[in-house]
Amino acid sequence: MPKTSARLLSLLSLLQARRDWPGALLAERLDISPRTVRRDVDRLRELGYPIVAFKGPDGGYRLDAGTELPPLLFDDEQAVALAVALQIATASGAGIGEAAVRALATVRQVMPARLRHRIDTLRVTAVERPTSRQAPQVDSGVLLTLGAAVHACEVLRFDYAPASPAASADAAASISASASASSSGGGGDGLPLAPPRRVEPHHLVTWGGRWYLVAWDLDREDWRTFRADRITPRIPAGPRFVPRELPGGDVATFVAAKFRGADGSGDWPCRGEVILAKPASSVAQYAHDGVVEALGPKRCRLTLGSWSWVGLAASIGRFDAGIEVVGPAELKDAFAQLARRYTDATPDGA
Repeated sequence: MPKTSARLLSLLSLLQARRDWPGALLAERLDISPRTVRRDVDRLRELGYPIVAFKGPDGGYRLDAGTELPPLLFDDEQAVALAVALQIATASGAGIGEAAVRALATVRQVMPARLRHRIDTLRVTAVERPTSRQAPQVDSGVLLTLGAAVHACEVLRFDYAPASPAASADAAASISASASASSSGGGGDGLPLAPPRRVEPHHLVTWGGRWYLVAWDLDREDWRTFRADRITPRIPAGPRFVPRELPGGDVATFVAAKFRGADGSGDWPCRGEVILAKPASSVAQYAHDGVVEALGPKRCRLTLGSWSWVGLAASIGRFDAGIEVVGPAELKDAFAQLARRYTDATPDGA
């Protein structure tokens, strides 16, 4: 009966949403009796879904992993989310673009015609921001190794290549030869190999088109962010550890602070304050992490940071409004320096 089929789909969707479901809660969510829940679970088992029952005060059901893949179930929102995620995977830097295309084609084949049509009509093209440097691709195997170490809370050892392309190539060649050189205690040219980094991995994150490992460096006794494309993991992993508390309270705050300050303080090296002859609502849209305070319908106070004082002055100038510098003196000097540059750049008689 259609009613029974719809109920089975709803039950399966709930079982996929969380690990354990008390039987009474399932009955309440589906507005059926516990006895009907038991019968519907048996029907799903007959269709190949490995549903196990667990005992206890809140005894219920769990959808376990099986040796065979039963028919997949996606609701409309999940189908759209899956299609979008797989289509923009080419811009993730994870080196899974081709695999994502094949995965979308595979999933599409097992979907009902209605959902298949929705995916076919949703075409997304991932366009990366133009840049002078191409974001490096990270081997998916490296990402899996890093993610597994984070999940298992196991000390990770890895070789870390230098930042420059030439040095990275030399380091990669040195790393590939490390096994044959280890017996002699040095590299192929007689020089000792750089010792591997030892860290407690905490988070695998993506920022600005690149993948980073956030970890506690055991040898340097400090928090570090490592580019994943420069990591070559060593096996086996080390012992398990108890995760430390990340500065800032969460990984997003920590990573943003790391990339904001050049001196490791978590703040911009240069921060100044100005008053702009522009509404706060207009300035706030483009102030990024700046602080905007309304001083009237057409005036506001802006506190902003940057890597240099001249860079900060130029950034403030883009608001195309009258500027009153509150401070510090370095920011006033930077505006004067920019004024001289712009005057020198103006043709005579213009």
